Amino acid sequence: MSNQVETHIDVQLTNRNRTTVFWRGVLVVPFFVFIASFSSIGYHTGWSAAAVVAPAFLALIFREVYPSYLLTFNHAVTELSTRGSAYFFLLTDDYPSIERNPNIAVIFPDIEGGKKLNRYLPIVKWILAIPLYIVGAIYIFLSIVVTFLAWIITSATGNYPEWAAKIVLGTIDFWNRVSGYAILLVTDEYPSFNL
Repeated sequence: MSNQVETHIDVQLTNRNRTTVFWRGVLVVPFFVFIASFSSIGYHTGWSAAAVVAPAFLALIFREVYPSYLLTFNHAVTELSTRGSAYFFLLTDDYPSIERNPNIAVIFPDIEGGKKLNRYLPIVKWILAIPLYIVGAIYIFLSIVVTFLAWIITSATGNYPEWAAKIVLGTIDFWNRVSGYAILLVTDEYPSFNL
């Protein structure tokens, strides 16, 4: 098993609902409001769980343990954010459920309650992740451009381009890996820069 956060999304390429694709930007607003309610920081893939990052950080440093209730909450909110991102970026026509969805999964590595994690690395992870944030910002910009092109194609034909799915899915996976490393603190393995 990988030591990285893994993201699995069953992308719907054909027979898309062209009406919901066309109005996707409007349809997703209530879900974004729901996601934003979990944090004062706001919505961003993985960042919506930031309300419980400080307790996990402190527990890892001082007790060398990752509290199970924080891990469960962070996992649930990360999956929730990923379902919202998949819908917003046109990977699926299924309106994001507030319950688990078997077609969209985020898998955290087994950290054995924090025993597999370096207790002092969380102090510098956010600094080490600065290059990842820069590359991630470029990937987000690329995904927005690609999604706009895919939105036009899918609204017209009812088929989502596979090349767009690879870029967008790779971006969501990349940000979940970065979040797992620098924000949620569920891995010590530095994420790769590739999609």
